[in-house]
Amino acid sequence: MPTSPIDEAIRHAGRIVLGKERQIRLALVCLLARGHLLIEDMPGVGKTILAHVLARLLGLNFHRIQCTADMLPADIIGVSIYDRNTGGFQFHPGPIFAQVILVDEINRATPKSQSALLEAMEEHQVTCEGETRPLPDPFFVIATQNPYHQIGTFPLPESQLDRFLMRIEMGYPNQSAERELLAGADRRDMVATLAPCMEPGDLTELQRAVREVHASEALIAYVQALAEHTRRSPDYETGLSPRAALALLRAARAWALIDHRDMVLPEDIQAVLPAVAGHRLHPASGEPAASSADIAAALIGAVPIP
Repeated sequence: MPTSPIDEAIRHAGRIVLGKERQIRLALVCLLARGHLLIEDMPGVGKTILAHVLARLLGLNFHRIQCTADMLPADIIGVSIYDRNTGGFQFHPGPIFAQVILVDEINRATPKSQSALLEAMEEHQVTCEGETRPLPDPFFVIATQNPYHQIGTFPLPESQLDRFLMRIEMGYPNQSAERELLAGADRRDMVATLAPCMEPGDLTELQRAVREVHASEALIAYVQALAEHTRRSPDYETGLSPRAALALLRAARAWALIDHRDMVLPEDIQAVLPAVAGHRLHPASGEPAASSADIAAALIGAVPIP
């Protein structure tokens, strides 16, 4: 089977982000499904490097926003400054105007600054001083956040969490990957040498191809049954929304495309379920939230495949 640009991207990314092929695949699935990605984990496990690698391999324009407690919405969107030569105000775009945005440590920003991302993530546009400005296409937000128990974090509200199609965790590398990491070249130097595997136009075509991957009536019924179970179950505060069900189906289509198939299997739904549902479901008992893998395993066990 000939190697596709996505196969090349996974291979090259795996040489830098070691031992994390599943996380790399999920990140690419999220992008192909035209979603946004949240990466939650401890500092120093490769969240930022993964974002840089994806942007370079896919040939996309990249900006980084480092969140702090004193950051303002204008630091994200931009601001109009008076120009003495023209006698009027000129808009200076903020870092949000790029194809890939890395919002680093998003939960260190205040809720007011976090909210500046909501319109951009949902509508692919921003409104500033009464004027609406479109964002580039494709537009992809990769946000990283530290665990909530760390000092100086502000929890993301449910409405913003729902804007992220997927949430993944990087985790510590296994022993062989960490040994290779310690003995190898600096990861940032390696990122600088990466050449794009595709053009932005190629990515747009792949995103269009995702929508054409066939999902049978039985498989759509499976997605609906999963969502309906979460809404009826007393184990969760609220069930999966229709937007979450659509996200699950889009992600499964993208997973099938990466596997070089033109139809979705139930296994594709199950493969992406932890990343799509884990951050959207919260226990009704008030106990600490289960891991995404445990939530998905419980759903898969409770809902039979049609």
